[in-house]
Parts: sequence; structure tokens; C-alpha cells
Amino acid sequence: MLGIERRRRIMERLNEEKKVYVPQLAQEFKVTEETIRRDLERLENEDLLRRSYGGAVLNERTAGTLSFARRSFINSDNKMSIAAKAARLIEDGATIMMDASTTSLALLPQLKGKKDITVITNSARALIEAAELPCTMLSSGGTLRPHSLALTGPSACSMIANHFADFAFLSCKGLDREQGVMESSEEENAVKQIMLHQARQLVLLADHSKFNQTAFVKTCGFDEVDCLVTDVDPDTIWERLCAKQQIRLMY
Repeated sequence: MLGIERRRRIMERLNEEKKVYVPQLAQEFKVTEETIRRDLERLENEDLLRRSYGGAVLNERTAGTLSFARRSFINSDNKMSIAAKAARLIEDGATIMMDASTTSLALLPQLKGKKDITVITNSARALIEAAELPCTMLSSGGTLRPHSLALTGPSACSMIANHFADFAFLSCKGLDREQGVMESSEEENAVKQIMLHQARQLVLLADHSKFNQTAFVKTCGFDEVDCLVTDVDPDTIWERLCAKQQIRLMY
């Protein structure tokens, strides 16, 4: 099990039980207690928990702050389910682009069993998490947005515009039948738009909460989406829209 998966499960346990114990976690994940302590230390540095004697407790002070680290563990089961479905599209030797969303980040562990994968991303977090994976990581560079850990700006856009990929895996803030795919940040949206134009196929990763929602800026229309991966069966109206636009729907 990769470290990112183990830490997700630790946070899920904390959200349910409010406290975890090192010996129990070590036994459950079949790793040393020292490995668990390093996991807890890393999560504490992200302000997600507070270590205590023999374990850790949930840091309730961050409950109202939707930082990237916190969002990584919200609806993580749904995100992992979406990522597992999306990973079926990726064959050995593929080059993929990934945005800086938490849903796209969930795709990384799914690459563990694949060979010769190249990932181009503007996610600062992905670069760290991929250290345990047998894939080539290319960073866009650019200006860091602390809240989302996304790299943006002219440098990021220029680097991505000079590369091509088989797939662009992007998430969004909202899906509206009239407006299309929408994002809340102009800076991150600019990077997403270049990614989708530099890839043979655009794969949109969106859980059920994104449907029938609008956001600040439009990323693209549905005519540019090749595949939509979600966690539940959309209603009939959305199924008809996907069929009309020849979008492959996976749920």
C-alpha cells in the first residue's frame, strides 16, 4: 500500500473515531510503528491532526477550513472510486496531464501497476506523492497558489503548451447544462484550458455534487469533453446530454 493511501485511511478513521493508536494502525496496515509515526507527523504538519501519547486525535480547529490538505480527505471514497474507473483508460506507455484538483490526485495511486507512464502536472502535491511511484513526473513550474497547491501563471502555461499528451484528466467546480464545465479560479482555469487542448482526449472527473452547479469562469463546453467519470448514475437529462455530445459516461 502506498503512503498516500495509508494516510487517507488514517484520516478516514480519525474522522469516524476522533482518535487513533499507533500499535493498532501498524498492525492493521502491516507496517512498523515507526512508519505510522512518520505518517502521523506528516499529517500533523498539514494541520490535520494533533499527535498525542501513543496515537493522534483529530484537529478540530481545521474543521471549517477547506484547504487542499483537508479536501483531500473529504469524500475520499468517492474520489478513489472515480480515479479507479478513470485509470482503466490508461495503458502502458501513456502520457497524461493532470490538474491540481484533489480528485485528480487520487488517480496517482492507480498508476502503481502501470509501466512507462509520464505525468505532466501543475500540482505541487502530486510531485511529492509520486515519489513512491514508477512513473516520470514533469512539473509545469509557475507561481504557487497556497490554498490549492496549484502552479499557475505564464511559466506554467508555457511549459504545458509545449507538450502533448494522450489524456488530460481534469476536475471542475461545477457542471451546468447550458454553461458547460466551470471553475472558480481564473488562474487555474487558464492552465486547464491549455491542458485540454494539448491532449488527444479530455477526461472529466466529477463527483455527483458538481452536477447542476455553476462557478466563476467557464473552462469548456461539453463538445470538448470525451469522457465523463463520476461516482453515481446521473439523471436521465444528463445521460441524454452525454449521448448527444458523444461523451463516454463512466460511473
